[in-house]
Amino acid sequence: MSALTAGFAAEKGDQLALADDTRTRSWAEFDERVNRLIHSFRDAGIGPGDTIAVVAGNCNEWFETAFACASGGIVFVPVNWHLVAAELAYIIGDSGSKAVIVGHQFHDEVAKALDDERCSGVDLAVVIGAPGDDRFQNFDDFVAAGSPDEPEDQSFGGPMFYTSGTTGNPKGVRASLTNMPEGADPAIWQLIGGGFAEQVGGVGTTVLCGPFYHSAQWAYSFLPMLGGSATVMQHKYDSAGVLKLIDDYQATNIHLVPTQMKRLVDLPDDVKQSFDGSSLRLVLHGAAPCPPAVKQAMIDWWGPVITEYYGSTEGSVITMINSEEWMAKGGSVGKPLENMEIIVVGENGERLGANESGTLYFRNGMGMDFEYHNAPDKTADSHLEPGVFTTGDVGYVDDDGYLWLSDRKIDMIISGGVNIYPAEIENALGGHPLVGDVAVIGVPNEEFGEEVKAIVVPNDGVDGDDELVSTLTTFCRENLAGFKRPRSYEFVEALPRTGTGKVQKAKLRAPFWEGHDTRIL
Repeated sequence: MSALTAGFAAEKGDQLALADDTRTRSWAEFDERVNRLIHSFRDAGIGPGDTIAVVAGNCNEWFETAFACASGGIVFVPVNWHLVAAELAYIIGDSGSKAVIVGHQFHDEVAKALDDERCSGVDLAVVIGAPGDDRFQNFDDFVAAGSPDEPEDQSFGGPMFYTSGTTGNPKGVRASLTNMPEGADPAIWQLIGGGFAEQVGGVGTTVLCGPFYHSAQWAYSFLPMLGGSATVMQHKYDSAGVLKLIDDYQATNIHLVPTQMKRLVDLPDDVKQSFDGSSLRLVLHGAAPCPPAVKQAMIDWWGPVITEYYGSTEGSVITMINSEEWMAKGGSVGKPLENMEIIVVGENGERLGANESGTLYFRNGMGMDFEYHNAPDKTADSHLEPGVFTTGDVGYVDDDGYLWLSDRKIDMIISGGVNIYPAEIENALGGHPLVGDVAVIGVPNEEFGEEVKAIVVPNDGVDGDDELVSTLTTFCRENLAGFKRPRSYEFVEALPRTGTGKVQKAKLRAPFWEGHDTRIL
């Protein structure tokens, strides 16, 4: 039995562990498949210290892979399945992945990526579904080939999430909480998972309706499972379907982003009235500011079970605010967790007091920190000192200890809860021969909060017209994932810049955000 599933297999046996859009897994079945997968990885030469990339939707196989890695000493990289081949190749290569697990829906794009020389280190490719070419093995066949016996010498393996930034290429985040020294006991996972299970109200059933590659969605599904909770999931978000999952499985907790909450609120009255939801203990939401009217409507409908958090892939959860607190402190993102310290720093590096706004830094009292994979300079830039890091946000702490965000210092767009970094898009568009200069900004979108807009200076002799829009749209389709592609273009003669040449994005954004009530501009 796997170190992480053996106890639950013995205790829960035929009880539900996992359910995706097509099938369920009992704890006993789950445990056996995890054992087999560890052995199959080892037989293929993938073991402690190695890295695999997973490009798959929300499915049982993803959790089987994650648990096998977690107790097999393997680093697993959850990859955004919306990425195109060039983007996939970069992450697979940069992470040093020796294996790739791919859902059948994404086979073709991954197959293209594997043709890239950056993926030359990949020795194993496995597809969940029918193989599209002879380079790929079938996942179920790969699992079945492994022994069902409990593997020896199990060790801790953790995730490495890729997040982008102001310099363009995404970087892997190696958080000390989830990346222990090689050979560490996998039982550490159960301590972490037990803490998260308590945070969501105890052992129960989680609904996963956002992508597993997102660190928050991973944390609030995978980690409670390590504490004994079951997980039921959707591959593609459907509001009415979420309500049915909650009631059918008597789900106890769910993670949502504001866009999903708005879609729930906008459901027809008869659909909403048929929802019971009495099993819910905790509804977490984060990733982006939620319109107050939407949040109030959710509380009115679901009751005071809704808790907002503020955090990051690098720093995990930093603050929380429950429904009752939010009613009194609407707009705040809450108080820091017991182990977190907030440090507000002024423009000259001075430490600021209550109600004074500055750059926000955070310290984990348990000594947890992070580093960016293959990027020591980026790691240093994000730290004030060892163990004290910033998300790039600006804000203040009030007299009661609640954190308020007032600005976003780093150049980032949040659309539908997804972080989008303009530098990636600017780097792509800036390489097109018809583009002389470009700046990418976020502009209002009623459903998603923000959407991507490109402000383009055409090259000399090039007209900024519909034909250029069509050309650039096609170009972005070939080089950028869908969520990064500009939804609109504006052509100008020149971009406003400071004396040092920096684009003045606040000036570009201001006309579009005039009259909008936003928490972070």
